[in-house]
Amino acid sequence: MNVGIVGGGAVGVTAARDLAVRGADVTLFEKGTIPNEGESTFRAAGVLYDAFAAPEDARVGARAIERFHEFSGTAGFEFVETPYVWFARTGDEKRSASIREQVPRMRKHGRDVAFIHASELEDRYPALNADDIGVAAIARNTGRTDPGSYARMMAAEAEKNGVEIRTETEVRVRLDETATDGAPRILPDGGHAEPFDAMLVAAGAHTKRVLADAGIPVALKPYRVQALTCEFDADTPMLYDATEGYYLRPHPDGLLAGDGTEEVESDPTEWKHAGDSAFQTTMEERLAHRLDFGSEGSPAVERAWAGLCTATPDHDPLLGEIRPNCYVAAGWQGHGFMRSPALGEAVAEDILGDGGIPEFDPRRFTGDEEFEIVEGMAVE
Repeated sequence: MNVGIVGGGAVGVTAARDLAVRGADVTLFEKGTIPNEGESTFRAAGVLYDAFAAPEDARVGARAIERFHEFSGTAGFEFVETPYVWFARTGDEKRSASIREQVPRMRKHGRDVAFIHASELEDRYPALNADDIGVAAIARNTGRTDPGSYARMMAAEAEKNGVEIRTETEVRVRLDETATDGAPRILPDGGHAEPFDAMLVAAGAHTKRVLADAGIPVALKPYRVQALTCEFDADTPMLYDATEGYYLRPHPDGLLAGDGTEEVESDPTEWKHAGDSAFQTTMEERLAHRLDFGSEGSPAVERAWAGLCTATPDHDPLLGEIRPNCYVAAGWQGHGFMRSPALGEAVAEDILGDGGIPEFDPRRFTGDEEFEIVEGMAVE
Protein backbone atom coordinates (compact mmCIF):
# COMPACT_ATOMS: atom_id res chain seq x y z
CA MET A 1 0.00 0.00 0.00
CA ASN A 2 1.17 3.51 -0.90
CA VAL A 3 0.23 6.09 1.76
CA GLY A 4 0.66 9.87 1.71
CA ILE A 5 0.68 11.77 5.02
CA VAL A 6 0.19 15.53 5.35
CA GLY A 7 1.69 16.83 8.58
CA GLY A 8 4.90 16.05 10.46
CA GLY A 9 3.71 16.56 14.02
CA ALA A 10 3.82 13.86 16.69
CA VAL A 11 0.80 11.93 15.37
CA GLY A 12 1.84 12.18 11.72
CA VAL A 13 5.39 10.90 12.24
CA THR A 14 4.16 8.11 14.54
CA ALA A 15 1.62 6.95 11.96
CA ALA A 16 4.30 7.11 9.25
CA ARG A 17 6.71 4.95 11.25
CA ASP A 18 4.05 2.41 12.22
CA LEU A 19 2.75 2.11 8.66
CA ALA A 20 6.25 1.57 7.32
CA VAL A 21 7.08 -1.05 9.95
CA ARG A 22 4.08 -3.01 8.70
CA GLY A 23 5.15 -2.83 5.07
CA ALA A 24 3.46 0.29 3.68
CA ASP A 25 5.25 2.60 1.25
CA VAL A 26 4.94 5.99 3.00
CA THR A 27 5.63 9.57 1.95
CA LEU A 28 5.22 12.30 4.57
CA PHE A 29 4.88 15.97 3.63
CA GLU A 30 5.68 18.70 6.19
CA LYS A 31 5.47 22.39 5.34
CA GLY A 32 8.28 23.25 7.74
CA THR A 33 10.90 21.26 9.61
CA ILE A 34 10.47 18.43 12.12
CA PRO A 35 9.79 19.58 14.72
CA ASN A 36 8.21 22.73 13.30
CA GLU A 37 8.86 25.48 15.84
CA GLY A 38 5.70 27.34 14.84
CA GLU A 39 3.33 24.42 15.27
CA SER A 40 1.58 22.50 18.02
CA THR A 41 3.96 19.62 18.79
CA PHE A 42 6.96 21.88 19.39
CA ARG A 43 4.86 24.20 21.57
CA ALA A 44 3.15 21.44 23.58
CA ALA A 45 3.59 21.23 27.35
CA GLY A 46 5.05 17.72 27.40
CA VAL A 47 2.78 16.58 30.27
CA LEU A 48 2.15 12.83 29.90
CA TYR A 49 -0.56 10.97 31.81
CA ASP A 50 -3.13 8.21 31.39
CA ALA A 51 -5.53 9.41 34.10
CA PHE A 52 -8.75 9.34 32.09
CA ALA A 53 -12.17 8.19 33.28
CA ALA A 54 -13.82 7.34 29.93
CA PRO A 55 -12.93 3.78 28.87
CA GLU A 56 -11.71 4.67 25.36
CA ASP A 57 -9.59 7.52 26.71
CA ALA A 58 -8.13 5.28 29.41
CA ARG A 59 -7.18 2.66 26.81
CA VAL A 60 -5.55 5.23 24.55
CA GLY A 61 -3.76 6.90 27.46
CA ALA A 62 -2.42 3.59 28.76
CA ARG A 63 -1.11 2.59 25.34
CA ALA A 64 0.51 6.00 24.84
CA ILE A 65 2.40 5.79 28.15
CA GLU A 66 3.45 2.22 27.33
CA ARG A 67 4.94 3.37 24.03
CA PHE A 68 6.60 6.45 25.56
CA HIS A 69 8.38 4.03 27.91
CA GLU A 70 9.25 1.78 24.95
CA PHE A 71 10.93 4.57 22.97
CA SER A 72 12.54 6.35 25.93
CA GLY A 73 16.30 6.41 25.50
CA THR A 74 16.10 6.36 21.69
CA ALA A 75 17.79 9.12 19.69
CA GLY A 76 17.67 11.75 22.45
CA PHE A 77 14.07 11.16 23.56
CA GLU A 78 13.53 10.66 27.31
CA PHE A 79 10.40 9.89 29.32
CA VAL A 80 10.97 11.34 32.81
CA GLU A 81 8.70 9.70 35.38
CA THR A 82 6.90 12.36 37.44
CA PRO A 83 3.68 12.07 39.50
CA TYR A 84 0.66 14.03 38.28
CA VAL A 85 -1.63 15.65 40.87
CA TRP A 86 -4.95 17.33 40.14
CA PHE A 87 -7.10 19.05 42.73
CA ALA A 88 -10.05 21.29 43.50
CA ARG A 89 -9.85 24.08 46.03
CA THR A 90 -11.79 24.17 49.28
CA GLY A 91 -15.30 25.44 48.56
CA ASP A 92 -15.32 24.33 44.92
CA GLU A 93 -18.00 21.68 45.39
CA LYS A 94 -18.63 21.14 41.67
CA ARG A 95 -15.08 20.15 40.79
CA SER A 96 -14.52 18.39 44.11
CA ALA A 97 -17.48 16.16 43.30
CA SER A 98 -16.10 15.55 39.81
CA ILE A 99 -12.73 14.42 41.14
CA ARG A 100 -14.40 12.15 43.70
CA GLU A 101 -16.38 10.59 40.85
CA GLN A 102 -13.44 10.34 38.43
CA VAL A 103 -10.98 8.44 40.60
CA PRO A 104 -13.04 5.25 41.07
CA ARG A 105 -13.80 5.17 37.35
CA MET A 106 -10.12 5.56 36.50
CA ARG A 107 -9.20 2.78 38.92
CA LYS A 108 -11.87 0.58 37.36
CA HIS A 109 -10.04 0.97 34.04
CA GLY A 110 -6.74 -0.02 35.62
CA ARG A 111 -5.23 3.43 36.04
CA ASP A 112 -2.76 3.86 38.91
CA VAL A 113 -4.55 6.72 40.66
CA ALA A 114 -5.57 7.42 44.25
CA PHE A 115 -6.84 10.21 46.45
CA ILE A 116 -4.18 12.09 48.38
CA HIS A 117 -4.61 14.43 51.35
CA ALA A 118 -3.30 17.98 51.23
CA SER A 119 -1.11 17.38 54.29
CA GLU A 120 0.57 14.44 52.57
CA LEU A 121 1.31 16.61 49.55
CA GLU A 122 2.97 19.21 51.76
CA ASP A 123 4.99 16.52 53.54
CA ARG A 124 6.24 15.13 50.21
CA TYR A 125 6.78 18.52 48.59
CA PRO A 126 7.76 21.15 51.20
CA ALA A 127 7.76 23.97 48.64
CA LEU A 128 4.09 23.32 47.81
CA ASN A 129 1.34 25.33 49.51
CA ALA A 130 -1.66 23.00 49.92
CA ASP A 131 -3.61 25.01 52.51
CA ASP A 132 -6.55 25.65 50.17
CA ILE A 133 -6.67 22.21 48.53
CA GLY A 134 -9.97 20.49 49.28
CA VAL A 135 -9.87 17.30 47.18
CA ALA A 136 -6.81 15.96 45.39
CA ALA A 137 -5.82 12.86 43.45
CA ILE A 138 -2.46 11.56 42.29
CA ALA A 139 -1.58 9.51 39.20
CA ARG A 140 1.72 7.60 39.14
CA ASN A 141 1.98 6.09 35.64
CA THR A 142 2.88 9.54 34.38
CA GLY A 143 5.79 11.64 33.22
CA ARG A 144 7.09 14.54 31.20
CA THR A 145 9.29 15.11 28.17
CA ASP A 146 10.49 17.55 25.53
CA PRO A 147 7.88 17.21 22.73
CA GLY A 148 10.32 18.28 20.05
CA SER A 149 12.67 15.43 20.96
CA TYR A 150 9.87 12.90 20.42
CA ALA A 151 9.08 14.29 16.95
CA ARG A 152 12.76 14.21 15.95
CA MET A 153 13.20 10.68 17.26
CA MET A 154 10.07 9.32 15.60
CA ALA A 155 10.92 10.99 12.28
CA ALA A 156 14.33 9.32 12.42
CA GLU A 157 12.68 5.97 13.20
CA ALA A 158 10.28 6.51 10.30
CA GLU A 159 13.13 7.19 7.86
CA LYS A 160 15.04 4.19 9.22
CA ASN A 161 12.05 2.07 8.21
CA GLY A 162 11.86 3.50 4.70
CA VAL A 163 9.55 6.54 5.01
CA GLU A 164 10.30 9.36 2.58
CA ILE A 165 10.00 12.63 4.50
CA ARG A 166 9.73 15.83 2.49
CA THR A 167 10.14 18.88 4.71
CA GLU A 168 9.68 22.51 3.64
CA THR A 169 6.96 21.27 1.30
CA GLU A 170 3.55 22.93 1.16
CA VAL A 171 0.83 20.75 -0.35
CA ARG A 172 -2.81 20.68 -1.34
CA VAL A 173 -4.99 17.59 -1.38
CA ARG A 174 -7.64 16.34 -3.78
CA LEU A 175 -10.05 13.45 -4.01
CA ASP A 176 -10.27 12.62 -7.70
CA GLU A 177 -13.66 10.91 -7.91
CA THR A 178 -13.42 10.74 -11.72
CA ALA A 179 -10.20 8.71 -11.68
CA THR A 180 -10.56 5.03 -12.40
CA ASP A 181 -8.57 4.14 -9.29
CA GLY A 182 -10.40 6.67 -7.09
CA ALA A 183 -7.08 7.51 -5.46
CA PRO A 184 -6.56 10.60 -3.33
CA ARG A 185 -3.94 12.98 -4.66
CA ILE A 186 -1.42 15.24 -2.98
CA LEU A 187 -0.16 18.26 -4.88
CA PRO A 188 3.17 19.69 -3.67
CA ASP A 189 3.58 23.37 -4.54
CA GLY A 190 5.38 23.58 -7.87
CA GLY A 191 5.04 19.86 -8.48
CA HIS A 192 2.71 17.37 -10.08
CA ALA A 193 -0.23 15.64 -8.40
CA GLU A 194 0.85 12.39 -6.80
CA PRO A 195 -1.70 9.55 -6.37
CA PHE A 196 -1.81 7.41 -3.24
CA ASP A 197 -3.80 4.37 -2.21
CA ALA A 198 -4.64 6.17 1.02
CA MET A 199 -4.04 9.63 2.45
CA LEU A 200 -3.84 10.84 6.07
CA VAL A 201 -4.26 14.51 6.91
CA ALA A 202 -2.70 15.16 10.32
CA ALA A 203 -1.94 18.84 9.89
CA GLY A 204 -2.89 20.08 13.35
CA ALA A 205 -4.57 23.48 13.34
CA HIS A 206 -4.30 23.54 9.51
CA THR A 207 -6.31 20.34 9.06
CA LYS A 208 -9.62 22.11 8.54
CA ARG A 209 -8.15 24.35 5.83
CA VAL A 210 -6.32 21.50 4.09
CA LEU A 211 -9.43 19.33 3.90
CA ALA A 212 -11.68 22.24 2.93
CA ASP A 213 -9.50 22.71 -0.16
CA ALA A 214 -10.59 19.21 -1.16
CA GLY A 215 -14.24 19.94 -0.44
CA ILE A 216 -14.31 18.03 2.86
CA PRO A 217 -15.81 19.94 5.82
CA VAL A 218 -14.73 18.95 9.34
CA ALA A 219 -16.12 19.93 12.74
CA LEU A 220 -12.89 21.46 13.97
CA LYS A 221 -11.85 24.81 15.45
CA PRO A 222 -8.28 25.91 16.24
CA TYR A 223 -7.90 27.89 19.45
CA ARG A 224 -5.00 29.63 21.18
CA VAL A 225 -3.44 28.54 24.50
CA GLN A 226 -0.47 29.95 26.43
CA ALA A 227 2.43 28.80 28.58
CA LEU A 228 5.60 30.11 30.21
CA THR A 229 8.77 28.91 31.87
CA CYS A 230 10.37 30.31 35.01
CA GLU A 231 13.16 29.61 37.47
CA PHE A 232 12.45 27.15 40.31
CA ASP A 233 14.77 24.70 42.05
CA ALA A 234 12.58 22.77 44.52
CA ASP A 235 10.90 19.40 44.01
CA THR A 236 7.30 19.44 42.74
CA PRO A 237 4.98 17.04 40.94
CA MET A 238 3.08 17.98 37.83
CA LEU A 239 -0.01 19.86 39.06
CA TYR A 240 -3.40 20.80 37.65
CA ASP A 241 -5.54 23.25 39.60
CA ALA A 242 -9.05 22.36 38.40
CA THR A 243 -10.58 25.37 40.15
CA GLU A 244 -8.30 27.95 38.54
CA GLY A 245 -7.75 25.94 35.35
CA TYR A 246 -3.95 26.02 35.10
CA TYR A 247 -1.17 23.42 35.16
CA LEU A 248 2.52 23.32 35.98
CA ARG A 249 5.36 20.82 35.65
CA PRO A 250 9.10 20.58 36.32
CA HIS A 251 11.18 21.77 33.37
CA PRO A 252 14.90 22.13 32.60
CA ASP A 253 14.50 25.90 33.12
CA GLY A 254 12.74 25.30 36.45
CA LEU A 255 9.00 25.20 35.83
CA LEU A 256 6.65 25.20 32.86
CA ALA A 257 3.13 26.50 33.55
CA GLY A 258 0.18 27.05 31.26
CA ASP A 259 -3.40 28.13 30.80
CA GLY A 260 -4.55 31.11 28.80
CA THR A 261 -7.18 29.26 26.74
CA GLU A 262 -8.94 31.61 24.34
CA GLU A 263 -12.47 30.35 23.74
CA VAL A 264 -12.64 31.80 20.24
CA GLU A 265 -11.58 30.29 16.92
CA SER A 266 -8.11 31.31 15.73
CA ASP A 267 -6.80 31.73 12.22
CA PRO A 268 -4.07 29.06 11.99
CA THR A 269 -2.01 31.20 9.62
CA GLU A 270 -2.30 34.50 11.52
CA TRP A 271 -2.15 34.32 15.30
CA LYS A 272 -0.04 35.79 18.08
CA HIS A 273 2.85 33.45 18.92
CA ALA A 274 4.05 35.38 21.99
CA GLY A 275 2.42 35.16 25.40
CA ASP A 276 0.16 37.98 26.57
CA SER A 277 1.25 40.25 29.41
CA ALA A 278 -2.07 39.67 31.21
CA PHE A 279 -1.54 35.91 31.05
CA GLN A 280 1.99 36.27 32.40
CA THR A 281 0.87 38.49 35.30
CA THR A 282 -1.93 36.12 36.27
CA MET A 283 0.33 33.09 36.08
CA GLU A 284 3.00 34.78 38.18
CA GLU A 285 0.39 35.41 40.89
CA ARG A 286 -0.84 31.82 40.76
CA LEU A 287 2.64 30.35 41.00
CA ALA A 288 3.63 32.68 43.84
CA HIS A 289 0.55 31.50 45.74
CA ARG A 290 1.08 27.79 45.08
CA LEU A 291 4.87 27.45 45.49
CA ASP A 292 7.61 28.79 47.72
CA PHE A 293 10.04 30.82 45.62
CA GLY A 294 12.27 31.56 48.60
CA SER A 295 13.70 35.02 49.10
CA GLU A 296 12.57 36.08 45.62
CA GLY A 297 8.93 35.63 46.61
CA SER A 298 7.73 35.32 43.01
CA PRO A 299 8.80 33.57 39.80
CA ALA A 300 11.38 34.98 37.41
CA VAL A 301 9.83 34.32 34.02
CA GLU A 302 12.22 33.12 31.32
CA ARG A 303 9.84 33.23 28.36
CA ALA A 304 6.13 33.09 27.53
CA TRP A 305 4.55 31.80 24.33
CA ALA A 306 1.32 30.63 22.73
CA GLY A 307 0.32 27.59 20.70
CA LEU A 308 -2.75 26.29 18.92
CA CYS A 309 -5.00 23.42 20.00
CA THR A 310 -8.05 22.11 18.13
CA ALA A 311 -11.57 21.58 19.45
CA THR A 312 -14.48 19.39 18.31
CA PRO A 313 -18.17 19.50 19.27
CA ASP A 314 -17.94 16.61 21.76
CA HIS A 315 -14.30 17.23 22.79
CA ASP A 316 -13.19 13.88 21.32
CA PRO A 317 -10.75 13.54 18.40
CA LEU A 318 -11.52 13.09 14.72
CA LEU A 319 -9.53 9.95 13.96
CA GLY A 320 -10.23 7.66 11.05
CA GLU A 321 -11.63 7.51 7.54
CA ILE A 322 -13.64 10.59 6.63
CA ARG A 323 -13.97 9.84 2.89
CA PRO A 324 -13.05 6.66 0.98
CA ASN A 325 -9.27 6.22 1.33
CA CYS A 326 -8.95 9.63 3.03
CA TYR A 327 -8.20 9.69 6.76
CA VAL A 328 -8.01 12.50 9.31
CA ALA A 329 -6.24 12.81 12.65
CA ALA A 330 -7.01 16.02 14.54
CA GLY A 331 -9.12 17.60 17.28
CA TRP A 332 -7.07 16.72 20.34
CA GLN A 333 -8.55 19.34 22.73
CA GLY A 334 -5.11 19.82 24.30
CA HIS A 335 -4.47 16.08 24.76
CA GLY A 336 -2.82 15.35 21.43
CA PHE A 337 0.87 15.10 22.15
CA MET A 338 0.43 13.08 25.34
CA ARG A 339 -1.58 10.47 23.39
CA SER A 340 0.29 10.67 20.08
CA PRO A 341 2.05 7.26 20.26
CA ALA A 342 -1.34 5.55 20.60
CA LEU A 343 -3.27 7.82 18.22
CA GLY A 344 -0.69 7.46 15.46
CA GLU A 345 -0.65 3.71 15.94
CA ALA A 346 -4.47 3.51 15.87
CA VAL A 347 -4.88 5.46 12.65
CA ALA A 348 -2.09 3.43 11.01
CA GLU A 349 -3.96 0.25 11.93
CA ASP A 350 -7.17 1.75 10.56
CA ILE A 351 -5.52 2.58 7.23
CA LEU A 352 -4.24 -1.00 6.99
CA GLY A 353 -7.73 -2.39 7.57
CA ASP A 354 -7.35 -3.51 11.18
CA GLY A 355 -9.86 -1.08 12.65
CA GLY A 356 -9.30 2.14 14.54
CA ILE A 357 -11.10 3.69 17.51
CA PRO A 358 -14.87 3.66 16.82
CA GLU A 359 -15.61 6.35 19.41
CA PHE A 360 -13.38 8.78 17.47
CA ASP A 361 -14.87 8.09 14.00
CA PRO A 362 -14.87 11.49 12.22
CA ARG A 363 -18.04 10.61 10.31
CA ARG A 364 -20.09 11.15 13.48
CA PHE A 365 -20.19 14.81 12.40
CA THR A 366 -21.22 16.39 9.12
CA GLY A 367 -18.66 19.18 9.45
CA ASP A 368 -21.12 22.09 9.65
CA GLU A 369 -21.91 21.82 13.38
CA GLU A 370 -22.05 24.92 15.54
CA PHE A 371 -20.24 24.51 18.86
CA GLU A 372 -18.40 26.39 21.60
CA ILE A 373 -14.69 26.07 22.34
CA VAL A 374 -13.95 24.93 25.90
CA GLU A 375 -10.73 24.24 27.76
CA GLY A 376 -9.61 20.70 27.05
CA MET A 377 -8.25 19.93 30.53
CA ALA A 378 -11.27 21.27 32.39
CA VAL A 379 -12.72 19.14 35.21
CA GLU A 380 -16.50 19.56 35.16
